[in-house]
Amino acid sequence: MLEKSSLEYGLSRDELVSHAIEFEGAKLTASGVLSVKTGSRTGRSRDARYIVADNTTNNSVHWGDINRPYKRVDMDKVWDKALVYVKSKRLFASDLQVGASSKYALGVHVVTEYAWHQLYLRNLFIREVSGDIPDYSQWTLLSLPGMALSPEHDSVQSDVGLFIDITKRRVLLCGLKYAGEMKKAFFSVLNYVLPTRGVLPMHCAANQGEDGDVSLFFGLSGTGKTTLSADPGRQLIGDDEHGWYSEGVFNFEGGCYAKCINLTPESEPLIWQAAHQSTAVLENVVLNGRDEPDFKDSSLTSNTRVAYPRDVIPNAVEGNKGGVPKSVVFLTCDLYGVLPPVSILDHKQALFWFLNGYTALVGSTEMGSAKEINPTFSTCFGAAFFPRNPTVYGSLLVQKLRSSQASVYLVNTGWYGGSYVSGGKRFDLSVTRRIIDQIHSGSVLAAEKTVFPVFDLQIPVALAGVDSTLLDPRKAWSDHQAFEKYCKLLHSSCQKNFSQYETDEVVVI
Repeated sequence: MLEKSSLEYGLSRDELVSHAIEFEGAKLTASGVLSVKTGSRTGRSRDARYIVADNTTNNSVHWGDINRPYKRVDMDKVWDKALVYVKSKRLFASDLQVGASSKYALGVHVVTEYAWHQLYLRNLFIREVSGDIPDYSQWTLLSLPGMALSPEHDSVQSDVGLFIDITKRRVLLCGLKYAGEMKKAFFSVLNYVLPTRGVLPMHCAANQGEDGDVSLFFGLSGTGKTTLSADPGRQLIGDDEHGWYSEGVFNFEGGCYAKCINLTPESEPLIWQAAHQSTAVLENVVLNGRDEPDFKDSSLTSNTRVAYPRDVIPNAVEGNKGGVPKSVVFLTCDLYGVLPPVSILDHKQALFWFLNGYTALVGSTEMGSAKEINPTFSTCFGAAFFPRNPTVYGSLLVQKLRSSQASVYLVNTGWYGGSYVSGGKRFDLSVTRRIIDQIHSGSVLAAEKTVFPVFDLQIPVALAGVDSTLLDPRKAWSDHQAFEKYCKLLHSSCQKNFSQYETDEVVVI
């Protein structure tokens, strides 16, 4: 066990900032925001994530390339190794909460080697801890960026590792500086424990209108989940992780962790404002010669981030919760350019797109040098974080849709009039925002509709303020043969991917 006498609790932000600057290479921007670097790993290290395999998890985790098993005996050894490592270290600690509903929350005893990791977690986790969280929901997080592992002795693939131990309720991170690893580890924990209690965990953003109408935004990186949910005309519940329970939805987090590459006050005013508050933490953002953040500079990574607490958001929902969802939006960035900008889905179609989690990646890490389009499927719009069989979450989604009577939409924020590699254009953000506004107002549901034959999607014929030629992809393409070709490619890829679920009785609806 960790000796509490060796832990430093309750340090102020100034004290933690001073330590981060003196010992961890952090800097202050000209406006007093802490700016940090995470070294060569500027995103999640998927191959370093393990779940302990034992009597608790052997038959309940969906093992594979994502959920990789780690032997109980190895976990206990590496934990003991960590306890030896920390004896000579200055550690920072606090008690935080994950999950805004005290009934379903986790209490987390957070211990970090880095002071700035404490600041990050104070922003992303919930600081006001409920007093009635039961013992079976009490967890420990131990983050040790300076501790290197040995592939030979620790049964890992590199010198870093992230270990989730369900039975002993602990998460250990070794050699990892990128802060997103910590929050996503506990997202994975909730994704394991909540389904058995009838709660659907979701990788989505959520906001609500003046009348309390709640909208959910599912989507992979780059589809607009955070951007579209940060709507000045609506109240933000959260930008990334939520649970859907009988009363409505609750945020898992106490803050936001937004991408900020090319961030401007015009395109994303709420995120821009939050990124300049003194409580924020900038991650891998390049500073110019005046110690001001240069959000256009991607020389370190295009995955530049800002972590900030919800209390700096002027229109954040009080209580971190919302009612039963009225609208569910699946966001996809279709580089084939054949999906409509908005479609209305029935429950069977909703299950199809949810379990597929479709978006697309180009054949190169540099968009400008792409030569081909590769469809990408991430189950439940976040496969990397879901330990159980995907059909568990699919079944829960259908149950929630039936009970709530929420409307479901597929929104393409990608290309139209051609593919990414054949002269197409990306939908302007203003067009997508207008469509989202009309989803909220009910105009999309009320509009006259036609059937788009690919996937038999219902689409509106006209929407106020939106060019009608954009609403039906067939009208936007001049090369109809190429359009048909890409339609067949996308349809075939989606059907092939979904076939892995079709024989599982748990998703029959």
